[in-house]
Amino acid sequence: MTGVKDHVALITGGAQGIGAGIAARFAADGAKVGVLDLNKDAAQATVDQITGIGGTAIALSADVSQRDQVQAAVDELVGEYGSLSILVNNAGVLRDNLLFKMTDDDWTMVMDVHLRGAFLCSQIAQKHMVAQKYGRIISMSSTSARGNRGQINYSTAKAGLQGLTKTLAIELGPFGITANAIAPGFIETAMTKATAERIGTTIEQMREGAAAALPVRRGGVPADIANTAAFFAGEEAGYVTGQVIYVDGGSGLH
Repeated sequence: MTGVKDHVALITGGAQGIGAGIAARFAADGAKVGVLDLNKDAAQATVDQITGIGGTAIALSADVSQRDQVQAAVDELVGEYGSLSILVNNAGVLRDNLLFKMTDDDWTMVMDVHLRGAFLCSQIAQKHMVAQKYGRIISMSSTSARGNRGQINYSTAKAGLQGLTKTLAIELGPFGITANAIAPGFIETAMTKATAERIGTTIEQMREGAAAALPVRRGGVPADIANTAAFFAGEEAGYVTGQVIYVDGGSGLH
């Protein structure tokens, strides 16, 4: 199976959590990986881990909501590896609050990073994909797209990414490019830990509570999402597009 071997992939928000897990998986499967993050030192640390076990990766820095920065990062990646065929829109932030407490800045920050960021990265990356008549775009949605108390901004952005994905699939399909989304449920990351602390609990308690409520009786880890991303990104998934897979341990079955 070809999978992602010898393809060039860009993972936004790739320095930690789900993004780092996807970057490591793609590199292990033979891809050349651009690990993009606002914090370049953190991106470099992830790259060092990848190259330390024989993978190929480069650290990139950009605010994904700024067109010139995204363009510069893509140019650097293509200059290094010669092409770009896989994009994972994973960069994200949390600014959780109840509706009556949410500020304009809370709303705008989340929309800019999740939605504007995915739009800019997809628009800039697709130029290379269209030229080579091949590409894979994977965007990170969330079970919060169904609605989640205290996350009206995040839930709206994650639902929006599903609409973005389906429209990308329609527009880019004729050029050999697929677009799909992953909607994770509980995945244990630094962001999840911060959420636990915000609501006055611990990551251990959150994990146990999530596991007890799920059919699979465990919480998720970044590798669970990376496995799904590897499927969407592979050459063999060329007949799968416009789809949203909920990787949530069965939470939607209740």
